Amino acid sequence: MSAGFGGDRPPRPDRGDRPDRGERRERGPMSPKGRLRAKARKKARKALKKKGGFLRKKVCRFCSDQKLIIDYKDARGLRYFITETGKVIPQRISGNCAKHQRQVTTAIKRARQLALMPYASRHVS
Repeated sequence: MSAGFGGDRPPRPDRGDRPDRGERRERGPMSPKGRLRAKARKKARKALKKKGGFLRKKVCRFCSDQKLIIDYKDARGLRYFITETGKVIPQRISGNCAKHQRQVTTAIKRARQLALMPYASRHVS
């Protein structure tokens, strides 16, 4: 009982047993999902290198221009923040800050309630 939980595990290595920064540590086999992610990351890095490699930080258009307002009655202005299928575009793609992304989402939901904007691209009956 003095061993505690997990008595079948080997003891943890001391700091002296760890590999130096230059050495790679041995890893177990990669899962199929992990392999796909690694392949996608590699492909994205390759495309970025080919394109030029400069990523610009997205700036919230509502923070930069104080005259712009988020209004649920302005369906034309809110159309920039939904996809063709009717989904709300996420913050990381639209470039909005968290505060304004919440306001945009609320405005879209209100416009949908009043039938100013669609819930979906087309309704099947």
